[in-house]
Amino acid sequence: MQLSKKHYLLTAGNALWYACLMFFSYLMLLITLQYIPVRTDVAFLQIKGDVTGMLHYRVAFFAHVYTGMFVLLSGMLQFPAFIRQRFPTIHKWSGRIYTGGIILLAGPSGLIMGYYGNGGLVSQTAFCILAVLWIAFTWKGVAAIWAGDVRVHKIWMYRSYALTLSALSLRAWKWLLVLLFAPGPMDVYHVVSWLGWTGNLLMAEVIIRARGNKL
Repeated sequence: MQLSKKHYLLTAGNALWYACLMFFSYLMLLITLQYIPVRTDVAFLQIKGDVTGMLHYRVAFFAHVYTGMFVLLSGMLQFPAFIRQRFPTIHKWSGRIYTGGIILLAGPSGLIMGYYGNGGLVSQTAFCILAVLWIAFTWKGVAAIWAGDVRVHKIWMYRSYALTLSALSLRAWKWLLVLLFAPGPMDVYHVVSWLGWTGNLLMAEVIIRARGNKL
């Protein structure tokens, strides 16, 4: 009875997690669609007039935005055990899309965007560190699977996807902080530029430690 109850709770928890993830991914998709076709006078770019005239920034921005949804969704397919066990081809190819997208496009473009980030040095430092760690963690995961170390591969992928989810958590934290404390725009940006990914990384470490040898 206890085992059945535990299994039910875990299943319900996983279902709720993926439901929330899909919902917030849908919101991200709505944001992404604002930039199709390519435009520099909508949404976030409306307040980036000082840099949208730079070709390398525009290339980085649109590479990051357009790659982001593929990375977010392909990464989501990496974790369900039934996909890894029953559909290994899906796991393998979605993993290639995920890791290649980050290492070749989303990560480097995010670094460029971070350099020009809103909020001055505080936020720029946070976003640049995020981009470097995102690339590094993803590469470590790739290197581990190439070496045949599945457990280490899983650990680095947990960390990598935690950083991928910063695109969602940053906006969630921003909404919550504004709702609760109504801080100034740059004050909240300073906070969420760090909290948006450090909180995720801390949670990933808790999950890694909790699962231990079960990974």
